[in-house]
Amino acid sequence: MDVVWLDMGSQSVFDRIRTEKDNPQADVWWGGPKELFVQAEALDLLLPYQPSWASALSTEFKSPTHRWYATHRTPEGIMYNKDLLSPEQAPKDWDDLLSEAWRGKIVIRDPLQSGTMQTIFAAMIAKEEARTQSLDSGFYWLERLHANTKSYAADPTQLFLKLARGEGVVTLWNFNDALLQARLNQFPFGFSMPESGTVFAVEGIAIVKGAKHLEHAKRFYEFVTSPESLKEQAELFYRIPARDDLVLELPWLKSVSLKPLDVDLEKIERNQRAWMKYWQEHIRPRTP
Repeated sequence: MDVVWLDMGSQSVFDRIRTEKDNPQADVWWGGPKELFVQAEALDLLLPYQPSWASALSTEFKSPTHRWYATHRTPEGIMYNKDLLSPEQAPKDWDDLLSEAWRGKIVIRDPLQSGTMQTIFAAMIAKEEARTQSLDSGFYWLERLHANTKSYAADPTQLFLKLARGEGVVTLWNFNDALLQARLNQFPFGFSMPESGTVFAVEGIAIVKGAKHLEHAKRFYEFVTSPESLKEQAELFYRIPARDDLVLELPWLKSVSLKPLDVDLEKIERNQRAWMKYWQEHIRPRTP
């Protein structure tokens, strides 16, 4: 079976599948946060398919209509250039990034094209709203982060290069990429797991409605989510499986505390799209 692989930001994937709805070009969508899969499900862009391992997932990790299933849980946090910052100097928690000390030193992946950043931004809004009972405080948090941001990277590669070259010294990103880029490209990346709790991106897989190679899509789906494949992804690419039935010994994860941030995940799912629209229209246009 030949596989044509298109690697792009998860928001770009969602937009493309929506645009191609009447003439789908993709068969499988693999990767990206749960929130985007939920949106795609609501727009009837995904085909019901119940994988052989469906019972190995908790309810919150799968669609009740079998339109998508979770594959990985990816912890998000603070990635930094360890050639320029020691672990003691690096930010320890989300709110640390709002300090004047980081003005002009933060680079961020453009959230309008990044499911990872949308997950983080929405979690920060939910965190602040829960703390103050005011949605405005969540947007104010993002305003302060924007004020400290030097630039927005168009794609992950640009983000990694900006951070590695010292164009910025810190960013918000995921744990597995910090480890992977350090190993593959010798980038000087360190990572702080936020003390108040990490945001988990629940990443999914789905078959695109109208897939032209349906049987091949099902075979690919089952192959990349088999226990053997998930074990390999965990060992080589630092991915944490979402399944409950896998017991993996992962040395790189033993010393890491994965405390979840206390936020209303259902509220995030309902509001993330509107929140990002507000950020795009009212916060992004401001000059940092």
